Amino acid sequence: MSGAPEALRKLVGRYDPAVFEEGRARFRIRLAVADEGAWDAVIENGAARLEDAAEERSDALLTADAPTWRRIATDLRGGMDAFRRRRLHVRYNLHAGVGFLAATGGASEPGRLEFRRAAGLSYLQAGMGTPVVMVHGLGGTKVSMLPTVAALAPSGFHAVSVDLPGAGDSDKPLGAPYDARFFADSVVAFLDTLGIERAHVVGNSLGGRVALELGLRHPGRVGRLALLAPSLAWRRDRPWAPLLRLVRPELGLLQMAPRPVVEGIVRNVIPGGRDGWAAAGVDEFLRVYTTPRGRAAFYAAARQIYLEEPEGDQGFWPRLKTLEPDALFVWGRQDRLVPLAFARHVSEAVPGARHVELDCGHVPQLERPSETHAAVKAFLQ
Repeated sequence: MSGAPEALRKLVGRYDPAVFEEGRARFRIRLAVADEGAWDAVIENGAARLEDAAEERSDALLTADAPTWRRIATDLRGGMDAFRRRRLHVRYNLHAGVGFLAATGGASEPGRLEFRRAAGLSYLQAGMGTPVVMVHGLGGTKVSMLPTVAALAPSGFHAVSVDLPGAGDSDKPLGAPYDARFFADSVVAFLDTLGIERAHVVGNSLGGRVALELGLRHPGRVGRLALLAPSLAWRRDRPWAPLLRLVRPELGLLQMAPRPVVEGIVRNVIPGGRDGWAAAGVDEFLRVYTTPRGRAAFYAAARQIYLEEPEGDQGFWPRLKTLEPDALFVWGRQDRLVPLAFARHVSEAVPGARHVELDCGHVPQLERPSETHAAVKAFLQ
């Protein structure tokens, strides 16, 4: 290893395997210093070592300038702080990159940020106090709720963000229904494994729909529901429904287009998909989507969202009228996936629900974090 900065040596020397899936992780993390070069932190067998950068692509890429790396090495909490403030950029595998930052942060007190697995699901947790479970949207992972974990953990909450089945680093069973009921039952099994009897639930997009299903099917396990642009059953005509019912999501096991084509489409469709949080989120989506099981799970979940029956005895909107837990709905005025017009329908179904409107799109916790988390904390407290 030639000329690695002292800051990187110090950082890697602090690696704590108990923080990162209890030492089971196997990753190559590239640490790039602007205008100086890059080195690889290799994690295996519960230890980390620093090497010259290899020719192959790393699992994760962490990039910052030299002063930022020095601050990270000096301040035990500097890595996560620099990441949240966008002074340090993490790309490719956010589970690996953020897990490395947590494991080299030097924290030893209860409630530190940790990465774990339980009931076949990967999750991260921080803080102590009232349990709050956070559920990401379709195509997202647990890391998309990291700003919410960071906002709630210091405020008397045990904040837990989980990868749903089929997403992130959780199990991806073939043939699973990947509908709201399946996800809700999986979260209940997850709570059972963690020994959590009752928790508040925060969900974005599909995660909001899962949170609602938890409130409908398992009201005794739920405290309050904070729903960030939640997916809701379509009220307009669904002309593709008859055809879509005939298409099996297992077709996702086949990659119909080369990865560069898929990546180009996704980054062009997502606003800001080539920079910052949006680019990192696209990386996470592609990491899962470009695997056969991840692709099949994605198609199955998307199919269920489109096909969910809005009306009838078991339709979503009649069921929503029976919701028992208190609920907060956070809407984005610029949201094109779940338009603000849905707020009127929710108010009719759940007159006691609270509503907050923000000038953002479909991911309030990333687009308007301060306003979103202030509303969520006030509601949960």
